[in-house]
Amino acid sequence: MIRQNQGNVEGKQMERLHKVLAEAGLGSRRNCESLIMSGRVTLDGKRVTRMGQIVDPDKSKIFCDGEPIRKQKKVYYLLNKPKGYVCTNDESSTGFRVIDLLKSVDQRIYTIGRLDKDSEGLILLTNDGELANLLTHPRYGIEKRYRVEVKGRVSDDTLEALRQGMWFSDGKMLPTGVKVLHRRYRTSTLEIVLKEGKNREIRRILAKTGHDVISLRRVKIGHLTAEPTLKPGKFRPLLKSEIERLYKQATSWRVQKTRRPKGRGFENSRPKNRQRRFSKLPKRLEKK
Repeated sequence: MIRQNQGNVEGKQMERLHKVLAEAGLGSRRNCESLIMSGRVTLDGKRVTRMGQIVDPDKSKIFCDGEPIRKQKKVYYLLNKPKGYVCTNDESSTGFRVIDLLKSVDQRIYTIGRLDKDSEGLILLTNDGELANLLTHPRYGIEKRYRVEVKGRVSDDTLEALRQGMWFSDGKMLPTGVKVLHRRYRTSTLEIVLKEGKNREIRRILAKTGHDVISLRRVKIGHLTAEPTLKPGKFRPLLKSEIERLYKQATSWRVQKTRRPKGRGFENSRPKNRQRRFSKLPKRLEKK
């Protein structure tokens, strides 16, 4: 990574360009890095294509696709996504978009992670790129829990195969936990926990075992759970305490002991004795 203008940093107001773009609601930091490298961002009239640029967000003239970048008030929403909606901000999309359900929101928001068109359940929307990165990057360990109905009666051997993980062309897919809720002759209902969600991961691993998905619903993100009052298509703003807890969950020390599989529980054979340390809660939340 090339670092530019390091010698010009004076005071605490200087920030990296991709962070400023994320805080302006243009997406996660990773998405904003892509905007820069694709040449869509200009700084004081000059096109920027290299990472590491340091800027003063209050004085620098920053544009993306010809539009000026302005700081936005941070907003956070929990939505119960219905089927038939896609998680994209692409205006050329021909389908119904999740963000269109929040037309009353003035800020430019985006979904944290994705649920495919045929899936439903909880999803977060925000313009806070820092939180988006914390909740989507697998190393931060934020769990997402799903309730999945599949075709056929799931056997114990299939459950063990799911817990051991499966290899695909884009790597190994290993759920954090798999548990049977109901097991019938023609259908079964499972609860699956993920920390790292690859593209259509649950549908792919289940299809590989011969159990196609009938319905898939996300019922939990971190400590946030499905609410009876939050009907499909409805949303609500997150409380300050909920935002703080999400940050703390993602940035806290995590020391997990190695455990052997215990049959029907949510443990699997993956070693979990790694120790991690992350940054503290952002000052903007500490002061509120």
